Amino acid sequence: MYLHIGNNKNLRSRSVIGIFDTDTSTVSAATKDFLKRKQKENKLFSVNSELPKSFVLTAEGSVWLSQLSTAALLGRSKNDGI
Repeated sequence: MYLHIGNNKNLRSRSVIGIFDTDTSTVSAATKDFLKRKQKENKLFSVNSELPKSFVLTAEGSVWLSQLSTAALLGRSKNDGI
């Protein structure tokens, strides 16, 4: 199954490790450092140019920024069987 994270981008459901809210999780310095490191590794991707509300971490080590809320992604993941 797949998880639609916005703007016609789908991720394999089984590769999704976590879905995180950008407002609450980026308060931590460790999370900011993690996202900066992923950007330097070219593993940080944005679904579109809108301000991200969430990010999705995959088993492959990539991070996807999404304009969809964590609640919306969680609802979609339940429909996909994550």
